[in-house]
Amino acid sequence: MVIASIDIQNGKVVQLKQGTELVLEREDPLVLAEEFDRYGEVAVIDLDAAMGKGSNIKLIKPLLRKAECRVGGGIRTPEQARELVSLGARKIIIGSAAFRDPSKKNAGEFRLNTELLEAFVKKIGRQRIVLAVDARNGEIVVDGWKTSTGLNLVETAQVAEKYVSEFLFTCVEREGTMTGIDMEQVRLLRGAVSSTVTAAGGVSTLEEIETLAEMGCDVQLGMALYTGKINLADAFIRSLNWKKTDGMIPVIAQAVDGQVLMTGFSDREAVGETFKRGNLCFHSRTRNKLWMKGENSGNILGVKKIRADCDRDALLAVVEASGPVCHTGAWSCFGTNRSYTWEYLQSVITDRFRNPSPGSYTATLDDGLVREKVMEEAEEVCTAKTHDEIVWEAADLLYFTTALMTRSGVSVTEVLDELDRRHKK
Repeated sequence: MVIASIDIQNGKVVQLKQGTELVLEREDPLVLAEEFDRYGEVAVIDLDAAMGKGSNIKLIKPLLRKAECRVGGGIRTPEQARELVSLGARKIIIGSAAFRDPSKKNAGEFRLNTELLEAFVKKIGRQRIVLAVDARNGEIVVDGWKTSTGLNLVETAQVAEKYVSEFLFTCVEREGTMTGIDMEQVRLLRGAVSSTVTAAGGVSTLEEIETLAEMGCDVQLGMALYTGKINLADAFIRSLNWKKTDGMIPVIAQAVDGQVLMTGFSDREAVGETFKRGNLCFHSRTRNKLWMKGENSGNILGVKKIRADCDRDALLAVVEASGPVCHTGAWSCFGTNRSYTWEYLQSVITDRFRNPSPGSYTATLDDGLVREKVMEEAEEVCTAKTHDEIVWEAADLLYFTTALMTRSGVSVTEVLDELDRRHKK
């Protein structure tokens, strides 16, 4: 997996050389998050919080629902981590706090703080924890890379593996320099632990990304990405296991609501064209040529994001279908009709409002009427007695509530996100 980094300082997206020298800055984190999410998870790092100089949480919050984000920077307590997870963070990156000895008054005393890591595990689960092992010449450093801990990278990681699902290794002496990562240090760490290893710091070529992928490592990109030295689509393609698949990788197309629509095969060219066009492309094995789904029928599959599986030898493409996907006219190639989901209900209501047809009841629902109907149906749900009556009245209430949401510009996704937040609190 290729992970793009969004580092935030003073309310702006920045790239720093060696953690201090400002090289560039941008003011469009939401745009970046949406773009980066097409290719993989996004690392959002609050540099101010990491240095104890404030917080950019107001800027970070909306990113957590815009993309699949892992968040780091100044996260020192399990309660902070749980709050970020409830807001939508997929993983939490823990750094300096994990290496301080809480039993020592001297701030210069260091050891792996297993008590703190255990507390994080109890609060958010091991599978959500990423431990940042920033190292200079094989020794872990903290406090924005200013303080050496005396802790050996490999030995410390072996002990920490019990508490984390992933290590983020930053080669500090190469960070921001685009001079290439220290592959030997990566190999040592990769060989010492079984958890996922994500490498960062100095990566500047597609060849490095391919080498890291062959070692079984993910890669996190910053400077090389922002300066244009590496294209994210090219990086994604080079990270896949093409040797295992003989140059042809299976692709599963899945609707946003989760329904599987079709499968096909893509080569490097097809994956590249998918990112370039924004529509799902395949390689036709019968015609031995590139083809875009819907190029003749018009029923294209607009790509929202693509994810590689754990072995990097299969792809899942989350898509928006513009019509039936199967050549038989069925919504799915697996012979199923379109699932009637809450998202689909809202799409139908949205279309009725935008393109009212004669006799459409939905089109007549102005703001006042739809609010009256919601109150009326809520009362009828409460007074319903039998199972069938409750089903009938609940369906009416859901329909009118969705119409009200749609008129007010509220999406089903936003409501589900709020329920998800409450569930994870």
